[in-house]
Amino acid sequence: MINKFHQFHIVPLNPWPLVRSLQAWIVIINLVLIITTKSSKIIQLPIILIITSPVLWWKNVLKESIKEGFHQKTVIDGLKIGIILFIISEIFFFRSFFWSYFHSRIRPNLEIGQIWPPNIIKTFSPINVPLLNTILLVRSGVTVTWTHHSILTNKNNKRYKGIIITCILGIYFSILQAIEYMQAEFSISDAAYGSTFFLATGFHGLHIIIGATFLLVNLNIIKKFKISINHHIGFEIAAWYWHFVDVVWLFLYISIYWWGK
Repeated sequence: MINKFHQFHIVPLNPWPLVRSLQAWIVIINLVLIITTKSSKIIQLPIILIITSPVLWWKNVLKESIKEGFHQKTVIDGLKIGIILFIISEIFFFRSFFWSYFHSRIRPNLEIGQIWPPNIIKTFSPINVPLLNTILLVRSGVTVTWTHHSILTNKNNKRYKGIIITCILGIYFSILQAIEYMQAEFSISDAAYGSTFFLATGFHGLHIIIGATFLLVNLNIIKKFKISINHHIGFEIAAWYWHFVDVVWLFLYISIYWWGK
């Protein structure tokens, strides 16, 4: 690696891609078992694996980037392209939920009386918790942008505060969403509305948790390694992901909570 004549990083043998693939397979099997047996204990092992493997994988990536110096400009450009393609795949993932919802909203099936939402569904008011969550996420988008600006202007205190505030807003969003789910007068099995609502908003809530975790990891990196103005690709990727989650929620709020009422 010392005598190489290129800027690409040739990754050595790494077990984590195979481990993550096996974990995805285990999670799918466990979800099927949960649905069929209605037991929540089965999900404990996949959750432990999902938490531990990214930590060890990120540790290797940090070593390659900060200690070994393999993340040069060409590598960073490749990482940016990778996250852009990942976000595009996430767009198509949520597109399936919107497609299902719009189809049911515009042309309700005869089985539900050709009425949307169905008569058995008592929807949430768009001006209560959903509106508050929208304000929280818009505010979090401002704070994460403020953090990025603080990194570019080399203001250490503001970058810490920006990440912490963003994570607090994201956690508060998740708490309010959990309270909303507990107060719901319909379930995921209540017609097309229930399944679409809980799948779309639930997966978005999962993305909020992932994004907050990503930001907390970057907070730890900033404190330990003092990232520079020219080398902060980890936080930049986390900020892109967070903005994507914000935009998805705006579409969810407008289509499901406001237009779908």
